[in-house]
Amino acid sequence: MFDLPDHIITRLRDGTLIPYLGTGVLALTAAKVPLSYEALAAFLGSKVALPRRARGNAWSAAQYIEGQRHRQTLDALMAEAFAAPVPPTELHRFLATLNLPMIVDTWYDGAMRTALQDETGWGEIQGINRAGIGEARWYRAYDPQGAAAPIEAAEGWSTLLYKPHGAVTPSHNFLIADADYVEVLTEIDIQTPIPDAVKARRTGRGFLFLGCRFHDQMLRTYARQIMKRSAGPHYAVLPEAELTPNELKFMAEQGIEVLGMDVLVE
Repeated sequence: MFDLPDHIITRLRDGTLIPYLGTGVLALTAAKVPLSYEALAAFLGSKVALPRRARGNAWSAAQYIEGQRHRQTLDALMAEAFAAPVPPTELHRFLATLNLPMIVDTWYDGAMRTALQDETGWGEIQGINRAGIGEARWYRAYDPQGAAAPIEAAEGWSTLLYKPHGAVTPSHNFLIADADYVEVLTEIDIQTPIPDAVKARRTGRGFLFLGCRFHDQMLRTYARQIMKRSAGPHYAVLPEAELTPNELKFMAEQGIEVLGMDVLVE
C-alpha cells in the first residue's frame, strides 16, 4: 500500500507535480533484484572478487569489473542482477493512470514500464553508456513495445517515462561505472545530457521525490540538474530522521519540503 497527503494527490492529478522515483518504492515488495546501490554493490562483489577500495560501492565495483573484465561482462552482470521481472506496486499503477506529463524513474528495474502497458500515448527515454556504441547520443527513446523510436517522437507523447540511469528493459542500457558518470558529469552543468523533452516538461512544474536517497554526491548532482529551471514547490517523501546531514543540506538548498513519512506502508 502507499499513502500520500491529499494536496500531493491533487497536484499529481492536475499534472503540476512530477514523480521522481527511487529504490524505496520497492521496499515492501518481494522483488528479486537489488533494492539499493549497496545491495547492487554486494551482488557485483558476489560475482567478481573486488579489491577493498571497490567493495560496498556500486560505482567503483562496476568500474573495476569494466576495467578488468571488459564492458560486456559488466553489462551481463547488470542484466543478471535485474533479470527477474519486478511487478508494479500499487504506487506504480496509480501513477500510470494519471496521464502525467513525465515520470522520472532512477532505478534499473522495469516496474514502471510494465505499469504503463495498459495506457496509451506514452514513451520512454533512457540514458545510455556512450563509450562502446560509437554514437554522439546521450540517450535513446523507445515506444511502448520496446522498439527504438526517434527522439523527436517524445514531443507527441502524453506521458514521458524518463530513466536517466538506463534500465534492464527493453535494451540493457546501464549507466553504472564511474567512467560512465565522469563523461556525463563533464557536460551536465550545461544540460547537454538532459533530453529536450525533459527540459520542456519540467518547466512550470514541481518534483515529488518518492523513495529517493541522496547520500552520494552523484545522486544529488543528477537530481539538481534534472530539476534545473523547474518551478516548484518540491516535496520528498522520506523518513526525515534517517537522512544524513548532506541530504538535509541538499533538501534545504533545493527548496524541497521533506514529508516525514514512508512511501509505502504495511
